[in-house]
Amino acid sequence: MSGLLALLDDVAAIAKLAAASIDDIASQAAKASAKAAGAVIDDAAVTPKYVHGFEPKRELPIVWKIARGSIFNKLVILLPAALLLSAFAPWLIYPLLMVGGAYLCFEGAEKVWHVLHPSSHHVDIHIEGDVAHLEEQKVKGAIKTDFILSAEIMTIILSNLPTDYNVWFQGAALALAGLMITAAVYGGVAVIVKADDVGLHMAERGRLGLTRALGRGIVVGMPGFLKLLMIIGTAAMLWVGGQIIIHSLAVLGWHDPEHWVHDIAVAAAAQVPEGAQGIVEWVAGAGVAGVFGLLLGFVLIPVVQLVIAPTWKAVRG
Repeated sequence: MSGLLALLDDVAAIAKLAAASIDDIASQAAKASAKAAGAVIDDAAVTPKYVHGFEPKRELPIVWKIARGSIFNKLVILLPAALLLSAFAPWLIYPLLMVGGAYLCFEGAEKVWHVLHPSSHHVDIHIEGDVAHLEEQKVKGAIKTDFILSAEIMTIILSNLPTDYNVWFQGAALALAGLMITAAVYGGVAVIVKADDVGLHMAERGRLGLTRALGRGIVVGMPGFLKLLMIIGTAAMLWVGGQIIIHSLAVLGWHDPEHWVHDIAVAAAAQVPEGAQGIVEWVAGAGVAGVFGLLLGFVLIPVVQLVIAPTWKAVRG
């Protein structure tokens, strides 16, 4: 009997340890995921355009196809690559982060450039020809875009995980964070792309005047919300991209840019009452990082257009 009680006690201890480990994994995954905010917001802002022009009944299936591709990108391709990187070439993490940060700066700056210099050529998006083939092409394009953003997200998460944990903990935290982010992004996208349909249904069939008014408000407000989401996504890209570059430079040995940002943020916080100093310091630091990201992105635009893009096309034939 005493042996059975001892065994049960050991089982209970193991269960507690497993529960603590799972809780620790979830905590670290959530903390690390928060660092990838810019890429996550951009992912959510970009994806709705891939369902534009299709019949409403095809919108959610398309989002689901893209979400499955995103899970495949993160768990099957990027997760093993991240673990191998952490195990055999950890020194590459921050250079790769800088490449990803530069990509975010380029993407954000390119969007700002298009707003400042709108093209005189306008293209109306509509669906013609083989709809099934076009849907397949759209999904493939979305998954390719997701791969780039997912690679940046997973690298950011990896760089923010504790280094003293074993490969199994890192793998579990990366997988959980990847699934959490995918669910958040594509769950949000599904709500966004169907919001106007729900609003229209409420406006036409709502039993109460308040319901119908709310439906009309959703329909009228969705275009503005999508524009706001794009603005927030662009700002987040520039801020996170600039911050990644600045912090990575400090990790690699050049601390001056990070010190300059910190000094500017502290000086700005000193101009306001003590209760508001924390938020002002954060906003000022994020603003300086965003401006840096924008300037870097403007520098990268001609480099990408005149050097990288033609070279890539030549390599691909």
